[in-house]
Amino acid sequence: MKEDPLPILLNTISSEVNAMPIDLVLYILVVFILIFLSALVSGSEVSFFSLNSQNLEDLSKIDEKKEKKIRNLLKNPNKLLATILIANNFINVAIIILFSYLTSKFFSFENGGTFQFIIQVIVITFILVLLGEITPKVYAKKNAVSFSKKMTPIIVFFNWIFTPIASVLTSTTSFIDKRLKQKSADISMEEISQAIELASDGVEHEDEKRILRSIVEFANIDVREIMKPRTDVIALDRNTSYSEVLQLIISSSYSRIPVFEESFDNIKGVLYIKDLIPHLSSNQVDWFSLRHEPMFVPETKKINDLLNEFREKKIHLAIVVDEYGGTSGIVTLEDVLEEIVGEINDEFDDDGHQYSRLDTDTFVFEAKTTLIDFLKIVEWEADYFDNVKGDTETLAGLILEQNGVIPKISQEIKIDNFTFTVESADDRRIKRVKVNINK
Repeated sequence: MKEDPLPILLNTISSEVNAMPIDLVLYILVVFILIFLSALVSGSEVSFFSLNSQNLEDLSKIDEKKEKKIRNLLKNPNKLLATILIANNFINVAIIILFSYLTSKFFSFENGGTFQFIIQVIVITFILVLLGEITPKVYAKKNAVSFSKKMTPIIVFFNWIFTPIASVLTSTTSFIDKRLKQKSADISMEEISQAIELASDGVEHEDEKRILRSIVEFANIDVREIMKPRTDVIALDRNTSYSEVLQLIISSSYSRIPVFEESFDNIKGVLYIKDLIPHLSSNQVDWFSLRHEPMFVPETKKINDLLNEFREKKIHLAIVVDEYGGTSGIVTLEDVLEEIVGEINDEFDDDGHQYSRLDTDTFVFEAKTTLIDFLKIVEWEADYFDNVKGDTETLAGLILEQNGVIPKISQEIKIDNFTFTVESADDRRIKRVKVNINK
């Protein structure tokens, strides 16, 4: 009868362990401890840099001291990253050295070659990547707040220990970065948009993604694309009586109103309604003298430049003029900001007045709706009509560009994936259109 080989194997291993010198046992224990520490430090890199302001606010309610320490670390992200990488590399080098020493004790590498390479390179690389990089980083990303909270004392300690080396490294990288910055290639807006798409990993980031995309496209938008056209602008003739001015202010609910003389192409200023408040009890007021100097901007001005000009001059409204000096319309600070954050509605706005949604792919729009707003509402690419719209900026303009003449009611105009049906129009302009999306 043959003996069972398992007890023999276990006895052999037991005798080998019993015969193992105590220093080798300590070395093995140290290697396991270092691998665990490497995992903690590696995971902290992801956890600290995954924290957002809301995470920190939540943490401050739980542990205010830890939250302050984390904020102090994040004030200098380059130094924090350098500290984490230095600590992780020191630990990994120690693991490799100890592992090589231990394997040389357990295995005979007299001839070297493939076996030694597999044991001392491939095995330790696999262990470090799996246990020291991938696993802890995946865990740390899902538990950023709790992981950062637990790792704060260790990272603060490493930050203090490795300050001299980290300072040298951050100074060196800053110098190199400044030297290479001039030589760096320009990144196109399309590449940034693609990066935003790749960086988003779920529908919960749709709002953030939309804002980022709007910021990317912000510098390419002209004033004429977002302005309110002159046909929709409420303005005051300088000869208007004070009582009529008050009635217009009440009916319009605007805080700033352009003032013209003889025609809207001759703007003389902008009346701020707040300037009339001290005179409300008077029956006769020279309201025209209270006007402010108007700010004129061309239709082709980029809205990022306009935003800077609004901020520098502390003005909220500008008169948009065409190439001939005629008034095209007005643009406000709110119009500019809406291109980033979306529609801003106050208590006087009529929500949804621009369009109504009949079903998933059918809408009814005011024809004066800008193409930018239209494409945002139907959730289409902002540059979709760039090749066909010409110089037009509204739905009505797009339809006229394609049709050549003012279409009749119920006439359909197909443009790529969209079918536009005219619902209301007269001899001069298109008023309302129905839009079907053909997917």
